[in-house]
Amino acid sequence: MDARAHRPRVVVVGGGFGGLAAAHALDGADVDVLVLDARNHHCFQPLLYQAATAALSSADIAWPIRHVLRRQRNATVLMANVTGVDPIARRVATTAGDFAFDWLVLATGSTHSYFGHASWEAEAPSLKTVEDAVGIRSRLLAAFERAEAEAANGERGDRLAFAIVGGGPTGVELAGAIAELARRTLPREFRRSDPSRARILLLEAGPRLLPSFQKALADDAERRLARMGVEIRTGAPVEDVSRGGLTVGGERIEVDGAILWAAGVRASPAAAWTGAACDRSGRARVAPDLSVPGAPNVFIVGDAALAVGSDGVETPGLAAAAKQMGRYVGQTIRARCEGRAAPPPFRYRDYGALATIGRNAAVVSIGRLQLTGFPGWLVWSVAHIYFLIGLRSRFLIAANWAWSYLTDQRGARLIMGGADAVGRPAPRRRGLAEADRSHAS
Repeated sequence: MDARAHRPRVVVVGGGFGGLAAAHALDGADVDVLVLDARNHHCFQPLLYQAATAALSSADIAWPIRHVLRRQRNATVLMANVTGVDPIARRVATTAGDFAFDWLVLATGSTHSYFGHASWEAEAPSLKTVEDAVGIRSRLLAAFERAEAEAANGERGDRLAFAIVGGGPTGVELAGAIAELARRTLPREFRRSDPSRARILLLEAGPRLLPSFQKALADDAERRLARMGVEIRTGAPVEDVSRGGLTVGGERIEVDGAILWAAGVRASPAAAWTGAACDRSGRARVAPDLSVPGAPNVFIVGDAALAVGSDGVETPGLAAAAKQMGRYVGQTIRARCEGRAAPPPFRYRDYGALATIGRNAAVVSIGRLQLTGFPGWLVWSVAHIYFLIGLRSRFLIAANWAWSYLTDQRGARLIMGGADAVGRPAPRRRGLAEADRSHAS
C-alpha cells in the first residue's frame, strides 16, 4: 500500500507570496501539499505597475506555479476556483471538485475596494493581476494613439488627461511611470500629437501622499512628482466616476486618457468561508499563531488576515509580511505533524518600505535609514531584483532596466485588441467570480 495514502494533506489556497512561502516551508515534510489557485501563475505584484506602463513584459514578472514548485516532490498544483470552505467537515469546495484537508492555509489575498461603488470599476480599473496590467497598458497606449489620430485629422488631439486615484505606493509609482512614458519615451515617436503635454493627476483623499512613510520622505516624493509634471491633489476624495471623467470636491474633471484606481483594498472571502470575525475591510481576525479561532487546523495569511502583534500593531498588507506569515504557518504545521513544539506566536519583522518615483528617484525607509533620490533608487532596484524568482528573471529585468535607463525606451508597448482598443477601451475580462479573489498576496 502507498504510504502517501496515510499522510496528512495540507491544502494551500493561493499561489501568491503567502501561499508559496507556506508550501516551500513544507518541502521535504511527511505531508502532501495541494496548492490551489484560479490562475496558473505567481505574479510579482510589486512590479505590476511596470508591466502596466510598458516598462516590462508581463512574462518578466510572472511564473507558472508548477514551475516554481517543480522540485518539491510532495507538492501538487491544481488550477481551480475555490467557492467555499467547510472547516468542520474539513473540505474545500472548488470548480474542480471538493478536496479534503487535514490542514488548510488560506492565502487568498485582497482586491481593490471601490467603497460601495462597484460601477466605478469599469471606468477606473485597479491593478492586482497580470490581466489588469495588460488591460491598463492597452488603455494608456491606446489613448496616445487616439490623440495622434485626432491630430492627424486636424482635431485637438494634443492634450490628454490621465487620473490616478490613490496616493499610496501604487498610485505614486503609476503616476511617476506614466509621466516618464509621456515625457521621455513617446515624444520622439509621434509626429502629429505631443505626448509630453499629457496632463497627469494624482488624487489622494488623505492629507498627504504615502501615509505609511515618514512625512519627510512623502514630501520629497511629492516634490519630485511635481517636477515631473504630475498634478497632485490631496484632501480630494472622489465623489463619482463615469465615462470620460470623475468628480472631486464638486468639480467635474474630464479625463480622456484613462482613470486608474489605486485607493483602498478589500480582503478575499476567507473570513466568510471560515466564519471568522473580520474588520471593515474584510480581513479575518486570526489567533497569535495565525489560525482561525475555534479552528486550529485552519490558517489565514497575507492580506486576508488581520494579525495583531503582542505590541498591538497590525501586520501590514505587504509582500514581505505575507511571505513571513506563510513561512511561519508552514513551519507550524510541520512542527505539529512531527510531534514537535510549535513555534512561538507570529511576530512580524519590519524590513522597511520602498516606493519608486521614477528615473533616479525612490524613497526608502529601513529602520533609521532614510534614503531618497538616486541612492534610494539603487536600493529599491537591488531589493526588487533580489526577491525575483530565478536567476533568469533577475538577469532579464536588470538588463531591461539598464537598457531603459540608457535609451529611455520601453520595449513592451503592445496594445492588445488592435485598432478596436484604440477606438474605445476594451472591457476588462475577469476570471470565474474573480477566482473569489484567490490570487493570493
